[in-house]
Amino acid sequence: MFATSASESAPSPAPTVPRSRWLALGVIATGMLMIILDGSIVTVAMPAIQQDLNFTPAGLSWVVNAYLIAFGSLLLLAGRLGDLIGRKRMFLAGTAVFTAASLLAGVATSPAVLIAARFLQGIGSAMASAVSLGILVTLFTEPKERAKAIAVFSFTGAAGASIGQVLGGVLTDALNWHWIFFINLPIGLAALALAVPVLPGDRGLGLKAGADVIGAVLVTAGLVLGIYTVVKVEEYGWTSAHTLGFGALAAVLLAAFLVRQATAKNPLMPLAVFRSRSVSGANLVQILMVAALFSFQILVALYLQKVLGYGAAETGLAMLPAAAVIGAVSLGVSARLNARFGERNVLLAGLVLLIGVLGLLTRVPVHANYAIDLLPVMLLAAGFGLALPALTTLGMSGASDEDAGLASGLFNTTQQIGMAMGVAVLSTLAASRTESLVADGKTQAEALTGGYHLAFGVGAGLLVTAFVVAFTMLRRPGSRPSAEQVDNTPATNPATTHPVSV
Repeated sequence: MFATSASESAPSPAPTVPRSRWLALGVIATGMLMIILDGSIVTVAMPAIQQDLNFTPAGLSWVVNAYLIAFGSLLLLAGRLGDLIGRKRMFLAGTAVFTAASLLAGVATSPAVLIAARFLQGIGSAMASAVSLGILVTLFTEPKERAKAIAVFSFTGAAGASIGQVLGGVLTDALNWHWIFFINLPIGLAALALAVPVLPGDRGLGLKAGADVIGAVLVTAGLVLGIYTVVKVEEYGWTSAHTLGFGALAAVLLAAFLVRQATAKNPLMPLAVFRSRSVSGANLVQILMVAALFSFQILVALYLQKVLGYGAAETGLAMLPAAAVIGAVSLGVSARLNARFGERNVLLAGLVLLIGVLGLLTRVPVHANYAIDLLPVMLLAAGFGLALPALTTLGMSGASDEDAGLASGLFNTTQQIGMAMGVAVLSTLAASRTESLVADGKTQAEALTGGYHLAFGVGAGLLVTAFVVAFTMLRRPGSRPSAEQVDNTPATNPATTHPVSV
């Protein structure tokens, strides 16, 4: 189960030589890059998709929503199933499903086929990404190597979205929207071909160790309804019967799931996971941080296009400096800083920079100068390169070999919940403020900018709350070893190196 003290025994080392471990990391990162690219690449091509397939405005939202609902609701279940039947099997199956669904999406000639393909993509994404971190932490048990591996993995997630916006604009403009899905085929096939020989084989615990069918039904149904409710808030409103009714039903199902886990002989999600302050605190911080940064990743792109008049490719290129600094920090210095100062302190520093990002965005004008008004914002996004690797390490710090898939699935689930909340809350606030300003006689550009300002301000508030949670919940007794000490530390259980307070 999840480690709660430094006295627990270390897991057996992964049966791979060092080179094969780094090849395995490359495979995992490639698979995740494909999934993350797909999430952002679609947003740029939405107008072209709507025009070609004759989507209604309401129907077009399901190109995104179908993916989000399947992805977010199945992560926890997929992570636990990976522990039970083998994480390698789950990763391979998920990558195969995602690749096949990408082909179906690419050849879609009707809205119904594209939406179905996006739902299948979400299922494949959940299966593959739910176990990725679980594979990583069992491959890299030595603290310094694990920090480097998590930095690479975090860079994949942080920079992939920005790269997707650039690639989506280029493919859509140069070819057509079908190629945003076809591009996944060579990547997925290459990942599958390499994964078979280099990923470590694991038999899993067996379904009898956690075959809680009732729990699986409750949590999946609860998450499906919960995420569906959140993504439809913008259409129905927070106080509508639709939102309140489905939200209440989702809450009842998830509460029943927790009761079931407390009483089941072989629970799907042992509640001991929440006894670790590092795990609980990191997941809570992630929900707040991801919700806030939706306003950076999506609303900044909308501001560039709708207010400043940038095209799809120009928007992606304008946001490329953010991807560059995130990558430089994630890959270049985050592991060293985590070793020297501790993940908690590095996370706090990253959150301060991100608060500065959204704080500056609350002041962007209608007629902005990119170099003066926006480039500093892109450079401060380096805070994400500090925060995400540290947060990932904390979120996985208590996982043992037996529970690594569950920890990975939980961490990815809270990420999707944060994203869905960000979409629902910040986009609704921005739209409401824009309508109010238009009614007051403002121009469309002024009204849009005012709406984005409000969303950026609320996002900054969420990041301040995340800072407070990290400062209080992630406080741990004891001192952190120096970088030199870490370099000379033999491979150990992560729980031994990062004791978790309960």
